[in-house]
Amino acid sequence: MNATHDSRPAGSRPEGPADDGDSARDLDLSADEHGRGRRSRRQRMPLWLDTLVTMVVALLIAVLVKTFLIQPFYIPSASMNPTLMQNDKILVSKLSPGVFDLHRGDVIVFEDPSDWIPGDATDDPTPRVRVMMLLSLVGLAPDPSQDHLVKRLIGTSGDHVVCESRGAALQVNGVTLDEPYINPATPACQDAFDITVPEGKVWVMGDNRYASADSEVHGEDGFVDESDITGRAEVIFWPASSWTRLDDGPASFADVPDQP
Repeated sequence: MNATHDSRPAGSRPEGPADDGDSARDLDLSADEHGRGRRSRRQRMPLWLDTLVTMVVALLIAVLVKTFLIQPFYIPSASMNPTLMQNDKILVSKLSPGVFDLHRGDVIVFEDPSDWIPGDATDDPTPRVRVMMLLSLVGLAPDPSQDHLVKRLIGTSGDHVVCESRGAALQVNGVTLDEPYINPATPACQDAFDITVPEGKVWVMGDNRYASADSEVHGEDGFVDESDITGRAEVIFWPASSWTRLDDGPASFADVPDQP
């Protein structure tokens, strides 16, 4: 009987599908080489480009935060003493008004409604204003040509605000206010007045009442459009020794009814 002759060379394998173990090893090798290739390409990014991308992303995040969340402001005058001192720096939440409501007693920042601040800070800018002008181009600071003021919110739409005589206490909707935040060396109002806040407006006053060009001083031009309000001051963040939250004002208005 003739024996079947196998003509395959020693060590060779039959033709046909590859062994499953070999296929898996080939795929693993291919995937590993592919991964190393991708990492190699990432590692070849120039340092200057990597730095530029990081800076651009950081700038975009800063602009978004400033536009929609918080913004720092500098206090240039004594109109809010003793709550805010000259050269204090505050953080203002731009979620109020909007996401969160404003309340009587809040410290707010708003755009100059009708030339309360004489002149234009950019006409003969100081070094600080020059820096602000530069930062405002990329959205990291308020535009110094659009003057902002900081005051305390006293009356909202429909409120009846009264000062019966010079040096008397303020009344809002028939309730006499106890205002511990004002300058203790001066009374609550400079002159007698009796106003009702129009719809869509607010009435504001400085805590240093006799040194504040506020709604009381400007009379009929003293109402501030709600649309001009930038936000609510939340905290003094600089100097560090003065760090404090600015949230105690609304307690003075706790008994004030919503309607006169």
